[in-house]
Amino acid sequence: MNERFEPALSLSPAALRREIREARRGGHTAGLAPGYLQGNLAVLPEALAGDFQRFCQRNPKPCPLLGVTDVGSPRVPGLGEDLDLRTDLAGYRVFRRGVEGFEARTDLSEIWRDDLVGFVIGCSYSFEEALMRAGLELGHIRAARNVPMYETSIETAPAGPFGGPMVVSMRPFTPKAAIRAIALSERFPMAHGAPVHFGDPAAIGIADLDRPDYGDPPDMRPGEVPVFWACGVTPQVAIRRAMPEIAAVHEPGHMLITDLLADAAG
Repeated sequence: MNERFEPALSLSPAALRREIREARRGGHTAGLAPGYLQGNLAVLPEALAGDFQRFCQRNPKPCPLLGVTDVGSPRVPGLGEDLDLRTDLAGYRVFRRGVEGFEARTDLSEIWRDDLVGFVIGCSYSFEEALMRAGLELGHIRAARNVPMYETSIETAPAGPFGGPMVVSMRPFTPKAAIRAIALSERFPMAHGAPVHFGDPAAIGIADLDRPDYGDPPDMRPGEVPVFWACGVTPQVAIRRAMPEIAAVHEPGHMLITDLLADAAG
């Protein structure tokens, strides 16, 4: 395993969150906290929270809900007693209606409001340890990269102002290894479960694998085929289309590390 991940093997999720909170650890979280669930983040005003929750319920593959905060609270005690959504991710994106693009932040404390609701959504990083335990090599881990993610032609089921295309993450495998990866990941429905597609990327609207919409270019070797899982960046596309007054999400690949065992996603 790349040396970037070796120190994490001896750290608890709480210790990793503390390092992130204190700006002693940054970057993507692929390969960190093996055996524990990681989560995507979406933060929205209360006025839109009901529609967004329905969007997640109608699209459980890309949006499996792990937890929802009380209005105004940054805490999700069921995912970690000390967990704070304002500080415990290494990167955030903040969207504001009428402002092009997003604001990159490492802390949400200054913009947190009493009417905000946080949603934590399952992440495919959570089943990766099961794949590695089975002897399957992950291209982005061996290359110390963020996983590549792509917007597709697969449409989500809309709810209120939320809708748009599904985003997928991609991991390359040999055909034999792909069959094992599909069977193993199917056991983790709260971490996106089985893939939504494998093989020809053009069949789901991806023109160039080497140019992902999020994350890093893939590390593919001869004889490997692309395998695509539903991705928790999907809500970010839906949120941008909804144009809320304010919203915050995770920087793609910079996940929330929880205290829940990955086996709980099965």
